[in-house]
Amino acid sequence: MLVQSLIASGTHIVAKVVVRDIEPVTLTMIRSGIAALGLCVLGYLRREKFHYKREHIKSILFLSFLVIPVNQFLFLTAIKYTTPTNAALFYSTTPAVVIVMSTIMGKEKLQLMRGMGIMIAFIGVSLIIFEKGIDFSSEYMIGNMLLVVAVLAWAYYTVQGRSLVLEYGAFSISISTMVIGTLMFIPIGVIGMAQYDYSVLTIGHWGGLLYLALGTSIVAYLIWYYALSRTTASKVAIFSNLQPVLTTILAWGLIGQQITAVFIIGGIIVICGIVITQYS
Repeated sequence: MLVQSLIASGTHIVAKVVVRDIEPVTLTMIRSGIAALGLCVLGYLRREKFHYKREHIKSILFLSFLVIPVNQFLFLTAIKYTTPTNAALFYSTTPAVVIVMSTIMGKEKLQLMRGMGIMIAFIGVSLIIFEKGIDFSSEYMIGNMLLVVAVLAWAYYTVQGRSLVLEYGAFSISISTMVIGTLMFIPIGVIGMAQYDYSVLTIGHWGGLLYLALGTSIVAYLIWYYALSRTTASKVAIFSNLQPVLTTILAWGLIGQQITAVFIIGGIIVICGIVITQYS
């Protein structure tokens, strides 16, 4: 999950850069198309068999709809209209949303120590985020509203997907939801792809696309569902609180962004919250 969090942290930065020149519909289609193709190749090499019980087909179809047409498309659309900092803040609420959903749906029992750990981690995230400043102005309102829906979709994808992962395996569910979700998006995505001028793309753009497709949509998703097969949804989701921390560290290493005392204190609080949650 540390590796997954590192990959996801870079996603906010890379997506913000790439979406400046590739509109969200086309970007979502290219990203998910490359990821789906890569997963199909891996599935073929692994001789993976996709045999699901009839009662689980609807759940797989709904998760597929959530992961591409809802989560990925809305995230890429939102990041065009808001800031990476805002995106990091909204996605850092994932653990709280997951534990509420898990409790309501009867997937997990709400434990005091686990709840405290999630709250402590969120406090640490808040220190880091609000030091840099969050802009909720009308200019970013559309992006922020889309992020709310994207986070809710990702949280439900996490909670509802765990039972399927336990029965069929992380790889099987990851590849099925990614491929089916991509197929669902084709009626919209193919229009954007057909109209886009690919001559404007540089090596940097393609590098960003490969990062989003192979790094985030394949490696990070596989790790996420693999972790769900080993522990509860809330213990997996808590690592989302690391994203603002790791994003800041990446910004420091890549563009020389200053690391402050508030960031160090907030990062320590986040790590303490994660440790409490993992050992609750």
